[in-house]
Amino acid sequence: MPTYSRIDVVFERGEGPYIYATDGRRFLDFTAGIAVNALGHAHPHLVNALTEQAKKLWHTSNLFRVEGQETLGRRLAEATFADTMFFCNSGTEAWELGVKLVRKYHYEAGNTKRHRIITFEQAFHGRSTGAISASNQEKMVKGFGPLLPGFDIVPFGDLDAVRAAITDETAAIAIEPIQGEGGIRSASAEFLRGLRALCDEHGLLFFLDEIQSGMGRTGKLFAHEWAGVTPDVMTVAKGIGGGFPLGALLATEKAASGMTAGTHGSTYGGNPLAMAVGNAVLDVVLAPGFLDGVQRTGDRLQAALRGLIDRHPAVFTELRGHGLLLGLKCAPANLDVVAKARGNGMLIVPAGDNVVRLLPPLNIEDAHIEEAVAILDKTAREFAA
Repeated sequence: MPTYSRIDVVFERGEGPYIYATDGRRFLDFTAGIAVNALGHAHPHLVNALTEQAKKLWHTSNLFRVEGQETLGRRLAEATFADTMFFCNSGTEAWELGVKLVRKYHYEAGNTKRHRIITFEQAFHGRSTGAISASNQEKMVKGFGPLLPGFDIVPFGDLDAVRAAITDETAAIAIEPIQGEGGIRSASAEFLRGLRALCDEHGLLFFLDEIQSGMGRTGKLFAHEWAGVTPDVMTVAKGIGGGFPLGALLATEKAASGMTAGTHGSTYGGNPLAMAVGNAVLDVVLAPGFLDGVQRTGDRLQAALRGLIDRHPAVFTELRGHGLLLGLKCAPANLDVVAKARGNGMLIVPAGDNVVRLLPPLNIEDAHIEEAVAILDKTAREFAA
């Protein structure tokens, strides 16, 4: 179906932060499959984990115990707030389960009126009917109505608006700590703490979407850690599989208490191949010093990008984001910036609010930062010319 305006380039292989087209061109990949290829292309540890598992077993279904699920589940529980989790294939699937879990929690507690979820303007939780209903942006919902009820959308960062939206039907507050598609808009630590406090005050579940901001992208395993808050429910995907389709919903035991046998399922979710890769990603990301390295790399890249803005204020006007989840607000149309950068050998991706996203692999080196900034410098000069 023609649901994508595909760029006329075909890739055949990748290595680290570089990706190669069939016509021989090499690109510095600061898109990383939209924050998915967290460790770059063809990472040896991930390749080995996948190929070794492929020789043994691909699929059994969730009718039986899956050893890799038990291992990955235990490791994620040890590294996060979560007591329990469900493995699926994508972020959208994780989001849909999150909505079900929130409603089931209140139903089992006897609060059957509580089913509405407060969400935020410019949010992006996926492309399912439920997920687009939670953001209600025209570009995603036009022609797909009627939307599903149950979502109250308020301005991002406005705690008073959140407070005013809470009723006796409210079940949860759901937010991305950093809006990716929405333009790399970061929720302040104070705002996230305020949301946590409102949830505690009103008996709501705090529901975080860390599909894009998680798995080390900000220099912590998950972005909410910077604010010192703890969610009750959290969606994870993208970087957790390093390029292999994998999503998960993490929750506290209390929040998930209503999810019993038969209340949810997935044919492919948590299959042995995905679990092998997910565990391999954790091997790297949780290794001593890795996340500290992401923070240092992020600081260096941000400093270089601030210098870029100083040199080209007529092209790049603002730096946004945290760690290696970064955005440059543009004066020219962001799609034009993306196209020119690609012509100069670098892949970046657009976002809302006329922003371009920079989402490099978490293991880039100083030489890659220098190369990226040089390409962006050249791109900016072309706009000036």
